[in-house]
Amino acid sequence: MSDDFRVRNRGPGALSGGDPQAGRPAEGPPPGDGVDRVVKAALAEDLGTGDITSRLVLGPQSESEGIILAREEGVLAGMPVVSRVFMHVDPKVVLTPMAEEGERFKSGEILAELAGPTAGILGGERVALNLLQRLCGIATRTRRFVDEVQGTDVTLLDTRKTTPGLRALEKYAVRTGGAVNHRMGLYDGVLIKENHIHAAGGITDAMERVRKGLTGDSRFVVVVEAATPAQVREAMEAGADRILLDNMDTERMEEVVEMVRSECGPELEASGGITLENLREVAETGVDFISIGALTHSVRALDISLLLR
Repeated sequence: MSDDFRVRNRGPGALSGGDPQAGRPAEGPPPGDGVDRVVKAALAEDLGTGDITSRLVLGPQSESEGIILAREEGVLAGMPVVSRVFMHVDPKVVLTPMAEEGERFKSGEILAELAGPTAGILGGERVALNLLQRLCGIATRTRRFVDEVQGTDVTLLDTRKTTPGLRALEKYAVRTGGAVNHRMGLYDGVLIKENHIHAAGGITDAMERVRKGLTGDSRFVVVVEAATPAQVREAMEAGADRILLDNMDTERMEEVVEMVRSECGPELEASGGITLENLREVAETGVDFISIGALTHSVRALDISLLLR
């Protein structure tokens, strides 16, 4: 991926997270065209017909050097996307990252250096920072959650609660923070939720339809949502590959885990009402996965600045 970017990296840029058996493996940002669609839309929104202020203030030959500076600590995610922003504004702007993706940084640390036409640097500044601050915020929050369950066997998953249009980038930030992606969308995973169950007339009927439709197709893990032990039992008997325990308290969750394990039943995933404060308690119930919408849906953007030298 980095070969497509105008980036000079100091190292291999190793990424954290990912488990091919549990979800999506660790990988870099989406292919160049996926990033470009986001970047072009954001630049069109911000630049429009051009940066009037820079055109009036700056001379045509103005060149500058600058830095991207962290104003608080966090985890880096999104520098290849930032590079793509400047490539589209002015290919003469060169971005040199000073930290690797997935690496922790401190307040006051220089995350990247820039050099090139001043108008190009300023023209891409806001879009670059908006994306970087958002992705670093997601990676930083994800790392906190991952750290909280160290020593357990649980795998942390994200959800589809992402910013419209930014899902691929936000899920990349989750991987960079050390967690694993759940399905990317409705097209690549089977999750029979409460409304499906209601519309189909029950878990058993829904599962029968899914299995019939997937005959000969082994690509999909079939996950069934269950809110009660009775629904867990029905999902097991219907042949679910994984059961999502929806908004269960930990006491009931422990009972379900014991029941399912005693019968060598399917994988178990906890979801709903999970915070950093109760995460460890949920992980210690023995579930295999915990999915958390808060990794993406309510993240605060980190404080990161771009300054000319």
